[in-house]
Amino acid sequence: MGWNFQADRPIYSQLMDQIKRRIIIGEYPPGEKMPSVRELAMEASVNPNTMQRAFAQLEQEGLLHTQRTSGRFVTEDRDRIMSIKEDLAKGLVADFLRSMKELGYSDSQTITMLESASLGLLKDEPKTMEKEGA
Repeated sequence: MGWNFQADRPIYSQLMDQIKRRIIIGEYPPGEKMPSVRELAMEASVNPNTMQRAFAQLEQEGLLHTQRTSGRFVTEDRDRIMSIKEDLAKGLVADFLRSMKELGYSDSQTITMLESASLGLLKDEPKTMEKEGA
């Protein structure tokens, strides 16, 4: 997963969001040692101070912790990770519903559209699996 930044928000905040996502999807599993600030700053092409600020905020939120001589680690608190995941999902759903309302869709129309899209995706899964198995 590459690092993507938008001009409308501070970089450290976007770094936090992207690191959170990486923790949630398991790219940085619970209890795993994080790459160093300098390593990640180079990878993301940002100033190490900016990455340090993101790490410090993630520590305050309880997603990372520092072991004095060993570095930073992802929390082993899976409930904390799930809580962050749920908060992120709720935010995405709220943004989606707000966008649909702006387009003029009612809640029931949006739900119908989601159900149709979901059924369409489910219909495509066996075809995908057949292709992979062939």
